[in-house]
Amino acid sequence: MKIELANIGKKFRNEWIFRNTNLSFSANNSYTFVGPNGSGKSTLLQVIAGVLPQTEGKITYSSAAAQEIQIDDIYKEIVIAAPYLELVEEFTLLETVEFHQKFKPLKNQLSSSQFLEQIQLAPHQHKQVKNFSSGMKQRLKLGLAFYSDSAIIMLDEPTSNLDAQASEWYLKQVEQHTPDRLLIICSNQPNEYAFCKNIIDIRDLKQ
Repeated sequence: MKIELANIGKKFRNEWIFRNTNLSFSANNSYTFVGPNGSGKSTLLQVIAGVLPQTEGKITYSSAAAQEIQIDDIYKEIVIAAPYLELVEEFTLLETVEFHQKFKPLKNQLSSSQFLEQIQLAPHQHKQVKNFSSGMKQRLKLGLAFYSDSAIIMLDEPTSNLDAQASEWYLKQVEQHTPDRLLIICSNQPNEYAFCKNIIDIRDLKQ
């Protein structure tokens, strides 16, 4: 899997968030966008994911077989975990996982019950998501990202709302589930991306 950005720019009103951005991302690698809050990391991530349209430039997605993937189909290859992405509060944990699987199957034909054991939330499977703590919700989002059968994982502020133990769990999941995939992270917390060799400061993309 490969993503190439050619002269990408995004403008809100009269302000360019980033412009003339040329970047390439490939499988078996991890990349981290760093920069202070409000610098545009999340916006760039959403543009790359096809959630937000770019103002100018072109994004090309290619499969492992070097075949181009259309923007309307790339969602099948991408899974995102971010604090601002909402869960269906009325669903129970088990219903949330089963709903997610209708769009993104789990890796290695993992069952819902096996998945809940892996993310250490099995005792809460019949509890409604609205009654979860912010940390439990974040663990669920991260779990769905790591265990979904997708080629690209995008994480925005991955340890947001996680305690020290859960943050260690996050790092272990990265180690186990991302080596053969394309991982893109947005962060301003060094402990979230200490393993990453490709660091991109969003402020360097403002031209």
